[in-house]
Amino acid sequence: MRQVAVLGATGSIGGSTLDVIARHPGRFRAAVLAANRDTASLAKLCERFRPDLAIVADPSMEADLARRLAAAGVRCEVASGHEAVTQAAAGPLCDTVVAAIVGAAGLDSTLAAARSGKRLLLANKESIVMGGALLLEALRQGGGDLIPIDSEHNAIFQCLPGGRPDLHRSGVRRIVLTASGGPFRGRTRADLGAVTPDEACAHPKWSMGRKISVDSATLMNKGLEVIEAHHLFAAPVDSIDVVVHPQSLVHSMVDYLDGSMLAQLGNPDMRTAIACALAWPERIEAGVAPLDLAAHARLDFEQPDTETFRCLALAFAALRTGGDATAILNAANEVAVEAFLAGTLPFLGIAELVERVLEELPAEPVVDVQSLVERDAEARRVTRDVLHRAYC
Repeated sequence: MRQVAVLGATGSIGGSTLDVIARHPGRFRAAVLAANRDTASLAKLCERFRPDLAIVADPSMEADLARRLAAAGVRCEVASGHEAVTQAAAGPLCDTVVAAIVGAAGLDSTLAAARSGKRLLLANKESIVMGGALLLEALRQGGGDLIPIDSEHNAIFQCLPGGRPDLHRSGVRRIVLTASGGPFRGRTRADLGAVTPDEACAHPKWSMGRKISVDSATLMNKGLEVIEAHHLFAAPVDSIDVVVHPQSLVHSMVDYLDGSMLAQLGNPDMRTAIACALAWPERIEAGVAPLDLAAHARLDFEQPDTETFRCLALAFAALRTGGDATAILNAANEVAVEAFLAGTLPFLGIAELVERVLEELPAEPVVDVQSLVERDAEARRVTRDVLHRAYC
């Protein structure tokens, strides 16, 4: 029986994870559930799954969570604050951690789970984008497993022998990440000047949170995945490609030196990757319908338009720069997307703002978590300053 901590339980990844767990009550148990501040949803999940510990990251909401749980007759420990989330990720209540907290807020708990030797199911790409080398060192110290549950990286994991081999010895020529193209595929820059947050969040294939949906629309999400693939699979930047695949049935591919290309296909449903990671190396029912290729009839692929969607090119450039450039990229993007969703930054301004911040903050070596957190804060401050000067 795997004891699972679901960090980000009220989000889309958390919901998909709990759906898979519910299908296999004899194999998995949701022992820890954590959310940011949605106590109503968290209390309902606790009523259903009866965890040992429920955590709300916002301390001001702890009393409300405790009241809701008491009213529902749920008896479990209640805690609050990011430190409580981090302690739970490293603590004895779980052996498996689903890291699905969105943004830089998930870094500490992800590192804590890695150092503690847990099976780490990584959905929080920002953790590895910010501190990839630190996370890999934490995994080495802890001796646990990291299995990505982003659909693209999980696909690569499945297409590589053993999941994470030495790419050179395995005869890998390149890793190919697929992108749906988002809601604005085929549009020009002239078409995108006046798009609204609701339009940017209307993803054609996936149901996701608003921040991730905007990242998909700008292709920054794919840029972050390029950085993630570099760290997860020790892949040189020039051996990582991106192709747009609007059907979202091929989740990613691995190209081998002998001319073979292995691809992982499936209906666009996060439960496939989550079930794979929970049960690996076994396969279990995920609740996902089998793929009917004849019904879909065709698979299309095209090169991404990096002139219109500049964020993908910026991510490649930051990865080549090295040091903490990718952490600066991530911090600037989070502030920019927040401003776009608030109506204070145009859609095309997201890439422009990120690029200006990268120019203003030269990269520095990544030394430790504390210095990385300080640089993250500095990048956010600079981004807000540039935003105020240029757009407000």
